[in-house]
Formats: sequence, C-alpha cells, structure tokens
Amino acid sequence: MAHVLPDLPYPYDALQPYISEQIMRLHHTKHHQGYVNALNAAEASYVKAVTPKERIALQAALKFNGGGHINHSLFWTNLAPCGNEGKGAGGVLKGGPLKTAIEANWGSVDAFKKEFNTTTAAIQGSGWGWLGYNSKNKVLEIVTTANQDPLLTHVPIIGVDVWEHAFYLQYLNVKVDYLNAIWNVINFEEAEKRYKDAVAGSKL
Repeated sequence: MAHVLPDLPYPYDALQPYISEQIMRLHHTKHHQGYVNALNAAEASYVKAVTPKERIALQAALKFNGGGHINHSLFWTNLAPCGNEGKGAGGVLKGGPLKTAIEANWGSVDAFKKEFNTTTAAIQGSGWGWLGYNSKNKVLEIVTTANQDPLLTHVPIIGVDVWEHAFYLQYLNVKVDYLNAIWNVINFEEAEKRYKDAVAGSKL
C-alpha cells in the first residue's frame, strides 16, 4: 500500500506568529510530500529488484525518505496552536507525569528547554532534536539524530525539526530564535500521551 501525506490537524496559519503559514505550507506540501513520493518510488523499485546488490543500492533512499516520512508525521502532531493565546494546547505543560519526570531530570521545565535548545542548536548540518524515553533505564533523555534518521534508540516524546526548511524563511540563520519560539506551539498534551504510553509499554 502506497504511503500518503497525512493531513495537518490544524490550518496552515494556526501556529503563527511562531511558525509562519508560508513555512508550514511549504514544509507540509512540498518537503513532506517529496519524502512520501520518493519513499513510494524506492519501495516500488525494491519490490522489482532481483539481486541483493540492487536491493542494497536502495537502502539509502529507503532510510532517508522513510525517516523523513516517519519524522514529519510525528512532527505535525507534535505541534498545536498556542494555548496561552486561547487557541489550543500548544505551549502549555500541565501538571502530570511528564512534567514531574522533566522536573525530576532537569530541575525545572525551563532548565529542560535550555538544555534541549543548546543540544539541538549544536547539530552540525541538518537533523532533529528529541526528547526520548529510554525504555532500558526508564528515564527521559535529550538526543539528536542526523539528517532524516528516525529515532530508534528511544521512544519519541517530542521531536523538533532543525533542517533549514523548517525555519529559514522566518528566522533566517538564527536557529536559536526558532528553537526558543517553537516551545509556544509544542503540543504537550500529545507529548504527555506518548510518555504515558511509553512508560506503560516498558512495564510489559
């Protein structure tokens, strides 16, 4: 079955002023759609491949475009209109297991955001910053992945795209401004749900 571009759970202009309508429309309809198209093409070629050499040659395309599709599908649900402005759930981390765990690990939510932004801003080239749940030691950790590599070592709780196409039209080369702004539209309700599911899964 061919992969399809998922619909956004909000209008393209819903995350303004923190992420512009122009960025969201291009990011979703051009970049993510491009990963979907290339993934479908790579998988179709893989099915037709006859030799191991032909299949091995397709691995890079499958990893890059498959990761792009996985990461962006998570990213869109990772965002929500800013709740501080009465529009939605974005930016509001209510009391609960996720907030408790963040405060236990980093001392405060602000300290967590600061370390996340510092770690993510240090990515050389393109990549993603993650808050992930380590199922082995049962703690939250800040990790990064290069390019479109999906997060395989942790359960993703929050993911932030730091490819230039995610912010350059609005924030130019000042990646830190983008990272500071995006917390206003992070969907902490979704992150809370992912965290609860991850913890429950690790107990099975």
